[in-house]
Amino acid sequence: MQIEDLRNDFGKRLKELRKQQKWTQKELAAKIDSQFSQLNKYECGLNFPPADKLIQLAEILDTTVDYLLTGNRTEGHPLHNVRLMERFQALEKFDSEDREAVIKLIDAMIVKNRVEGAIKPFEKKAS
Repeated sequence: MQIEDLRNDFGKRLKELRKQQKWTQKELAAKIDSQFSQLNKYECGLNFPPADKLIQLAEILDTTVDYLLTGNRTEGHPLHNVRLMERFQALEKFDSEDREAVIKLIDAMIVKNRVEGAIKPFEKKAS
């Protein structure tokens, strides 16, 4: 992978995380005590931030430096199901509206599963 690709991928992840927080580039730049123009260069893939700014970005955006640089999300809970991992990686390429719709669907399925799990002990007693 070329350094240009790494910078572009970093910029895309940074922009997506910023947008998830509903912050403008100016707002995020102020949070890391940087110029708007410099943050814009990070998001456009023209520059990488220095280490201290990278750490600040990870903390402010509630992610890891590893995720910002590589896209790997391994915060202590690795995903072992390869099929799920592949689908989540594909999902990251969706536009934010479609990605949010899929996340809501997943959330609904989790709630459904929890409710069914909570009801089952009572169904057994009623039998």
